[in-house]
Amino acid sequence: MRIIDLSSPIDARGWEPDPVVHERMTPAEGARHMSEGMRERYGLELDPADLPDGEFLDLDFVRATTHTGTHVDAPAHYGSKPVYGPPRTIDQVPLDWFHRPGFVLDLTGAGTGAAGAAEVRAAIERTGYAPRPMDIALLHTGADARQGTPAYFAEFTGLDGEATEYLLGLGVRVIGTDAFSLDAPFPHIIERYRRTRDRRVLWPAHLAGRRHEYCQIERLANLAALPPHGFTVCCFPVKIAGAGAGWARAVALLDD
Repeated sequence: MRIIDLSSPIDARGWEPDPVVHERMTPAEGARHMSEGMRERYGLELDPADLPDGEFLDLDFVRATTHTGTHVDAPAHYGSKPVYGPPRTIDQVPLDWFHRPGFVLDLTGAGTGAAGAAEVRAAIERTGYAPRPMDIALLHTGADARQGTPAYFAEFTGLDGEATEYLLGLGVRVIGTDAFSLDAPFPHIIERYRRTRDRRVLWPAHLAGRRHEYCQIERLANLAALPPHGFTVCCFPVKIAGAGAGWARAVALLDD
């Protein structure tokens, strides 16, 4: 079995709309931190110099949203009053949603904006595969090439409302994308709304989650390495109690 990494990193060195803060405590600093903690909490003394090389363990402190890097959006992310009842948070979503056969839709030629249902149907036809209920749909837009830059936030292909509804109508419950969002870029949506005053253009892919219980995997990577179908996606989200999203190490499993 081959394992193909489909995840983008949480990287404080890259550009983010909500900047990541990553502070690393060295093993020597970790020794002092542990010694001070033992003294304050338990009244126990241990001189850091008594440790081999004066070092204990390193420690990383990361401040980031749960929507940084590859992550899974839970139904709770889309709104508080969906038609199907109280929305589940990321720790409540069934795990069997996230270990399923996958198929890739090539939308690399769609351009910045939102692909429609006709484009999605055509992409499915090109795969030669008939999606089954609970399959995971992956949108290959090529946006991952711009990760870590402002362009990643503003230049990519999302889905419009009809395209999202079409995939959900096939029984798909998890839709993934290598773009920043499953919807069109924020500037594109806002400019279109200001021009049309049509509320249906306001994040329709996300707001479909108020009518259908489903999850998104955003900010995937390396989808170009996958065949159109014939693989399994594994993308279990981190179990953060009460959260609307959780980071995930998404991979594809292919039989040799």
